[in-house]
Amino acid sequence: TPWLGGPYGWARTLLLAPVAAARLVLFGLAIAIGYAATWVALRGWTDSRERPREGAGPMPAWRRRLMWVTRLSARCILFSFGYHWITRKGRPAPRELAPIVVSNHVSYIDPIYFFYELFPTIVSSDSHDAIPFVGTIIRAMQVIYVDRFSPASRKSAVNEIKRKAAGNSFPRVLLFPEGTTTNGRFLISFQHGAFIPGYPVQPVVVRYPHVHFDQSWGNISLIALMFKMFTQFHNFMEVEYLPIVYPPEIKQENALHFAENTSYAMAHALNVLPTSYSYADSMIASRAEEAGKANCSSYMVEMAWVKEVYGVSTAEAMELLEHFLAMNPDSDGRVKAQDFWAIFGLDCSPLCKKIFHYFDFENKESVTFRQFLVGCAHLRKQPLFEGVCETAFEKCKAPGTSDISLAQLADALRSGMLPPADDGMLKLFETFDIDDDDKISRDDFVACLARFPFMIALFAGRINGEVYIEIV
Repeated sequence: TPWLGGPYGWARTLLLAPVAAARLVLFGLAIAIGYAATWVALRGWTDSRERPREGAGPMPAWRRRLMWVTRLSARCILFSFGYHWITRKGRPAPRELAPIVVSNHVSYIDPIYFFYELFPTIVSSDSHDAIPFVGTIIRAMQVIYVDRFSPASRKSAVNEIKRKAAGNSFPRVLLFPEGTTTNGRFLISFQHGAFIPGYPVQPVVVRYPHVHFDQSWGNISLIALMFKMFTQFHNFMEVEYLPIVYPPEIKQENALHFAENTSYAMAHALNVLPTSYSYADSMIASRAEEAGKANCSSYMVEMAWVKEVYGVSTAEAMELLEHFLAMNPDSDGRVKAQDFWAIFGLDCSPLCKKIFHYFDFENKESVTFRQFLVGCAHLRKQPLFEGVCETAFEKCKAPGTSDISLAQLADALRSGMLPPADDGMLKLFETFDIDDDDKISRDDFVACLARFPFMIALFAGRINGEVYIEIV
């Protein structure tokens, strides 16, 4: 949404400036009262010293009753943001029937509402603990911390979800399986932490109907979004509790199917499409924006699909993105053949053009990051790929040696193309020399081709007749 939205936006902002000031005061008072009540509720409770620990018991009943002050403060915070009334459809299922609740994630308003409505245990990023006020309040919710990039942390979080869902003395467990906020017009791929334990799940969908102001927390700072909320007459919010989704009865059907069934139910209720985009796509778009690229959404690749089909991790995708950004993409996020090969020190020889055409299946004489990533992943997944790399290394090095020199690399290229000039040849050699020791070892050679698998075709002349290379 534009910052002020034209004459109407200016007029509304000026008219509501005194109201916004009063709302800010209410917001501050609600935060202070809620924080004080939470501090009292946590004081002396050994299971919440500094951070919730794994295996901690549930919050005692009297402390939970005291947290009602904080919950009512949360409702005052929503009121101060212009959510004077909130439309609710359906109702929460009994905790005994559905110990886990999942919701789409559009704004920072979502968790505030659920804190007031359900006071659940939430799964949250480890970094949220350090946020002033917020860290204390979410500790009272016996938050389950997770580092999304740590497999050990994710496994530990799943175990905690299972433990707390199994005991009725704990509150419901609330998760936002998308892992990040969206604009609410699509569902992105679900992470599986809510579904691996195998307990029934109640989906909830949140909508923010609007005409002038999109309330989603996307490419906007928190302060700017709060200011816009303070200067609206009223902000609309709808919360709909859907029927419980049960885990598949057939044990062979795993958490993936459970997550898909839940996603389809939520997408149907929202009348939107489920997609294979994931949090990793937002990281890709953010990195492209940091690099000053226009049309950053064109860099997104539907990472959930790429990971499922090709096994590409987020770290590997981000590494390839850095190389793609170094190829000088244009305003549409596309790279031409000359720029593609320039970072490797190569010219557009007939062989290089043929390799580039493997990615450019649309014949647009340029490629997107998605084409680059998927093309590399497809090659790397071929059953004979590792064997081809080993064969190429043996054919390129001199007999009786264990490394490839600059001269030997140039000689190997001559079987399929004219080697580049000295500067270009040195650049290509440095690409293969991963450990910068002025020689290409077997590990260097294999690691480079694992990163840039299309370059195996440069050595097609040396290994012709022994293996088949799909590119050429």
